[in-house]
Amino acid sequence: MFNLYQKHGAHFKDEVLSGLTVALALVPEAVAFAFVAGVSPLTGLYAAFMVGLITSVIGGRPGMISGATGALAVVMVALVAQHGVEYLFVTVVLMGILQVSFGIFKFGKFIRMVPYPVMIGFVNGLAIVIFLAQLPQFQTKLADGSMAWMTGGALWLMLGLVALTMAIMHFLPKFTRAVPAGLVAIVTITLIIVFSSLDTKTVGDIASIEGGFPPFHIPSVPWNLETLWIILPYAFILAAIGLIESLLTMSVLDEMTETRGQGNRVCVGQGISNIFTGFFSGMGGCAMIGQSMINISSGGLRNLSGIAAALFLLSFILFASPLIEMIPIAALIGVMFMVVLGTFEWGTFQLLNKIPRHDAFVSILVAVVTVFTDLAIAVITGVITAALVFAWNHARHIRADMYIDEEGNKIYQIFGPLFFASAHNFSSLFDVQNDPKDVIIDFAHSRVSDHSAIESIDTLAERYQKEGKTLHLRHLSSDCRDLLKKAGDLIEVNIKEDPNYHVADDKLAGLKRTR
Repeated sequence: MFNLYQKHGAHFKDEVLSGLTVALALVPEAVAFAFVAGVSPLTGLYAAFMVGLITSVIGGRPGMISGATGALAVVMVALVAQHGVEYLFVTVVLMGILQVSFGIFKFGKFIRMVPYPVMIGFVNGLAIVIFLAQLPQFQTKLADGSMAWMTGGALWLMLGLVALTMAIMHFLPKFTRAVPAGLVAIVTITLIIVFSSLDTKTVGDIASIEGGFPPFHIPSVPWNLETLWIILPYAFILAAIGLIESLLTMSVLDEMTETRGQGNRVCVGQGISNIFTGFFSGMGGCAMIGQSMINISSGGLRNLSGIAAALFLLSFILFASPLIEMIPIAALIGVMFMVVLGTFEWGTFQLLNKIPRHDAFVSILVAVVTVFTDLAIAVITGVITAALVFAWNHARHIRADMYIDEEGNKIYQIFGPLFFASAHNFSSLFDVQNDPKDVIIDFAHSRVSDHSAIESIDTLAERYQKEGKTLHLRHLSSDCRDLLKKAGDLIEVNIKEDPNYHVADDKLAGLKRTR
């Protein structure tokens, strides 16, 4: 632990300044997501502080920023509308408990099962979502309460400030990296607005962020089974979305920094942070890829940057709300647009003609579903689609080489895996009526993978048996023999140990030993 903080101390300035940049960008997003969820702005800000602080202290991915997110907010809004904010707080606590459980049982390792095309689709989809989330800021509120797009001078001023912010962030690192470019851009644009008295939308126009320290609060709900049944579905959905977004963000940062995060520890850290947040009037949260990208690009590669961001955010709430409310929204939009440019995998367009068509389809599918639904559905859809494509491709590869040996037995030498998708093709390889009395299936170049494979072998054995013929199974691997023995009564035939091969005979002997 001492070495950890000693290492942080060597990069103290970079980490703290990066944390300040992240904290400034967190404010409008936390407020916006609170509105989406139907709760007060402070509920979103408290969540950003609590979740950001705790995950940075105990989480498993240095440099990753967590807070209130839109993916969670769109699920929370239905719960808040139907049952009120107190039910949201207790749901966040249960969500945290579920996430801790996932980490304890080491479910975080399953993130490795997400195919790379799904990862590309996830990143591109989130980049589009971040871009679209900035567009409402180009609207203005009319006298009747409706929203309309900016026009004329107000629009051009907003676009000009956004462009200037992006230009500062693009060109400043070419001269110096002593100070995060995002922080310099925000401060510069703010000073220009303050001293020129230009009329443009600021953070204060969205909502006031002034408040006190997050108060400890036990949710005022009936603590009974009825409440549990109300919140349980929401808690499961929120826990799944939060962990998927956090673990995928971890994977993206791992690739960017050429390091490796600890998935199970990320699960535990997210869970503990949400448990505390639920008891401190927060709406809960998870990893934020946009803020994490800002942090990494600003030099925040360690836990200290996340801790600094959370503490700066709390100081804004307690002491500096008037100053923070002066920041132009255009500056923060410019920062987020640079995040979009850095997040989107522009090389995807070049890869479309170089990678298999099904991989390209999966990437596009995940990106589209991410934009129009939510992250959890997109990733699950992508994984299932990729798995089905994989199964279909491998199912087509099963084949058999056939020949007659010296004793007049017909040999079927199987190539390719035998599993649910290839079971039908496997059965069609055999000519039961015209085969000789003894038929041997050689599995030296194949594997029996699942119950569907076992059933297909059993059905084939019965077909040969009805014709008065004997089916022999050779060269089953040890794991295939174990699979058949474990099946037990699920199949008509049973297997006997033999180091070389095995035989399917009649209903009594089943798979019996032969030489």
